[in-house]
Amino acid sequence: MSHVKAGGTAKNTRDSPGQRLGVKLFGGEKVRVGMVIVRQVGMSKRGGVGTKVSRNFTIHADRDGIVKYTTRKVRTFSGRSVPRTEVTVI
Repeated sequence: MSHVKAGGTAKNTRDSPGQRLGVKLFGGEKVRVGMVIVRQVGMSKRGGVGTKVSRNFTIHADRDGIVKYTTRKVRTFSGRSVPRTEVTVI
């Protein structure tokens, strides 16, 4: 017979992998068409000239150029203006 009591079952063994979100290309870096500039959840950064925003809010380059980050005011649903970062390719 065993000399060790039953240990039971563990319930907290599941864990999901990280989503690898964040800024992939910083200001001043060269970019080619279709490259991912920012992966994000929601619209924390806005897509500007020379970029496209996909369904999951990923910002891609729409043309070759150099990445530039600027700050601009965006009006929210309630009418309040808040500063947001705009990503452009020039």
